[in-house]
Amino acid sequence: MALTYSQLVTQIRNYTEVDSNGLSDSTLSVVVQNTENRIYRELNIDSFRLYASAATVAGTTTISVPAGLRNIRYVEMITPVTNEASIVEQKDSSYMSEFNNLPGNSTYYAKPRYYANFNETTWFVAPTPNTTYGINIAYYSQGTSITAGNSATSTTYISTYAQDLLLYGSLVEAYKYLKGPDNMIQVYEQSYQQARESFGVEQTGRRRRDEYVDGEPRVVVDSPPPGK
Repeated sequence: MALTYSQLVTQIRNYTEVDSNGLSDSTLSVVVQNTENRIYRELNIDSFRLYASAATVAGTTTISVPAGLRNIRYVEMITPVTNEASIVEQKDSSYMSEFNNLPGNSTYYAKPRYYANFNETTWFVAPTPNTTYGINIAYYSQGTSITAGNSATSTTYISTYAQDLLLYGSLVEAYKYLKGPDNMIQVYEQSYQQARESFGVEQTGRRRRDEYVDGEPRVVVDSPPPGK
């Protein structure tokens, strides 16, 4: 059952034993958003895998990247006519400057083999494209916050499938705000880490295994023979 934003707010106040006078709605909104940001930075979650398309412009070394991109999974360059796809390698901007030191010389224009981050919305590609190439970008985005719209009934993928992770992370942030006892912050930080580990195993482990190919995961269980 999904945890709604209203239920999450109530649980945070119940756990901390602090009412709305100490933890206002606006404060808890920031607390929860900080927790969500932490989760998105620490875990790659399948629900937020997205794909986007872009295209190069002949003679131009920059391309626009999709809004909301947090982490790249891979990038493909598509050759026109043949539709041949090839993986584009990520490099540092300094490498690109050295590799493509004559970006305006059409003699060296070719199918791009590398890309590098320029800023939040733009990449460099090299060599300079000699024609229009399609680009497939596989990436992780950040989902809409459960606080969006300030709706009491809002839910998210995390509040549905990782309620403990969201709650314990929010309690850590709440106790920091309240300047609560260090031991309580440590208790909930440990609970958050345990929830993050188990959710991470599910997202990057079990969900990316194939029982037929990889075999069923097995755990050693201490089971003594009968009579002992």
